[in-house]
Amino acid sequence: MEKAGKKTSRAERKARRPQEILEAAFEEFTGKGYAATRVEDVAARLGVTKGTIYLYFPTKDVLFEAMNRHMSAPFADVLASAGTLKGSCSERLQALLLLAYEKVSNDRKTRELLRLALAEGARFPDIVDRHYDEFIAPLFGAVGGLVEQGVASGEFRQGAAASTPDVVVSSVLHITVWRLLFADRRPLNEPAFIEAHIDLVLKGLLQRS
Repeated sequence: MEKAGKKTSRAERKARRPQEILEAAFEEFTGKGYAATRVEDVAARLGVTKGTIYLYFPTKDVLFEAMNRHMSAPFADVLASAGTLKGSCSERLQALLLLAYEKVSNDRKTRELLRLALAEGARFPDIVDRHYDEFIAPLFGAVGGLVEQGVASGEFRQGAAASTPDVVVSSVLHITVWRLLFADRRPLNEPAFIEAHIDLVLKGLLQRS
């Protein structure tokens, strides 16, 4: 049994360093924006030298890209779980949308990365492209694949809603942007909003008797 208060070994600290850098980079980039953030700011937050950051991430752009991948990993895990959902296509779609609301709207880090993309996108289009590739496209893919299964099985009808997954997902992004802009002034009744969204989606997709 390890003694309480045992010091972390140098190897353990070294193994944790990349993740610590990426966590610090997230706070700096989302707090100051891409343009205003300097690598030395990330280093100062960690209490290390700028050279330590460059040892793992040779440029600010490489650091930013790695930070995005690191922060999107839990979201990717959520989407990967879509394949393990049980029930009818409508039940699985409802469960997937609830997961998306939880991970996109309710997760501070995901919200702040969207804020960064909105704020910096005009000056740095690559930030928007990366955000789309890491977050939006995988969500569209997971929802679109599930809707296609529903159409193929006859549970969902073919139509505009079935062919445009962005319509199915759009309210997830809407509520996230609303939180960023109006959370302190015009808070939504989020449970009612989510229930209404899912109800509208399913009524638009399910076969009509």
